[in-house]
Amino acid sequence: MRLDKFLKVARIIKRRTIAKEACDKKQVLINDRPAKAGAEVNTGDLISIHLGQRRLKIKVAAVKDTVPAKEAAMLYELIEDYKNKHEL
Repeated sequence: MRLDKFLKVARIIKRRTIAKEACDKKQVLINDRPAKAGAEVNTGDLISIHLGQRRLKIKVAAVKDTVPAKEAAMLYELIEDYKNKHEL
């Protein structure tokens, strides 16, 4: 499955266009490498997302074309969710 679609189906990013823009800006990595929106996502991949002051790192648990909103979180395992606070 395409990276942009996975991020939308898993409800990590709300829209595919936003996911594509993040990929174009090199804010999304797959297995520590910059990834294009069309990159293939497979079970076991590590995805890092840097949006603003937030940094997410997830491990892909399953790849499905569609899932109900309640089951979206089952597609990945959250490894890191870091929000950078302004330093004094």
